[in-house]
Parts: sequence; C-alpha cells; structure tokens
Amino acid sequence: MTTDAQNCKASAPSIAHLTPHWPKAAASIAVLRGDTVLLVERSKPPRAGLWSLPGGHIEPGESAAAAAQRELAEETGVTAELVGLVDILDIITHDEHGTLTAHYLLAVFCGRWLSGEPVPASDSRAARFVPLDGLASYPLTPSAEAMIKRAEAMRL
Repeated sequence: MTTDAQNCKASAPSIAHLTPHWPKAAASIAVLRGDTVLLVERSKPPRAGLWSLPGGHIEPGESAAAAAQRELAEETGVTAELVGLVDILDIITHDEHGTLTAHYLLAVFCGRWLSGEPVPASDSRAARFVPLDGLASYPLTPSAEAMIKRAEAMRL
C-alpha cells in the first residue's frame, strides 16, 4: 500500500529538471570620489572584460543596501557611505533561441567614498577610480554609464 507522502514524492518533478528561478535580486553601487567613479573589470562570463559598478547577488535575509556595501568591500576593499537609491533595473538576457538565460532585479545605489584604495578581488580582474569624463575609454556593461550619470546628479 502506498501512502499519501509516497504519492506526492513520486509525482513531484525531479529538481534536476527544474529551470532556475528568475528573477534574482542583486545590488550595485556607484562610488564617487571627487570627479571619479569606481569601476571593476569583470573576470567571469558573460560580462568578462567589461567594466561595471561593483555589485552582485543579495543574500537571503540581507537588505539591498547591505548587499551593495558587502559586494563593494568584497570586490574592491573600498568602503562608502550610501547616498541613495539611483534606480532599480531589470537585467534580462536570452540565448540565440530566445530562451531566458538570466533575469536580475538590480538595485543601483549611489555612494560617497570613505576609505580604501581599490584592489581587485572576488570576480573582478581590475578595479580603479576612473575620471567621469573618461568613461568612453572603457567598455562598459549596458546601463552603467546612465546609472553613473544619475548617481553623479544625486550627489549635487
């Protein structure tokens, strides 16, 4: 005789066949110091070689603001005071067949540099403060330049 628990277990799909749960929460921060902004060069696909704001996944139970500051410290060793929320972006990617490959809700913050000189760590290949008028010299992730300009306007 089969129990109800066995019936449920037998009819439940195998976890190996489930698609990833999207969207996922992430946070980043535009750290401004004078007329410069902190950028990191990504070392992992699919953004390897592109420059972006420091950031990453929000851990369970962690606020978006805390995640932005944690990721900043992990990726660069820099600390910053949060000035405010710049925007919340949908980062959605598809493969060549149109299948969803990623969907992130990205909370982008503005921060004022407090301490530390950038040292690349975690998933960044390089980290440095870049002149705001020199952003065109860097291959940036989509939306990075727009978020940096909005963050610059916030600090005024």
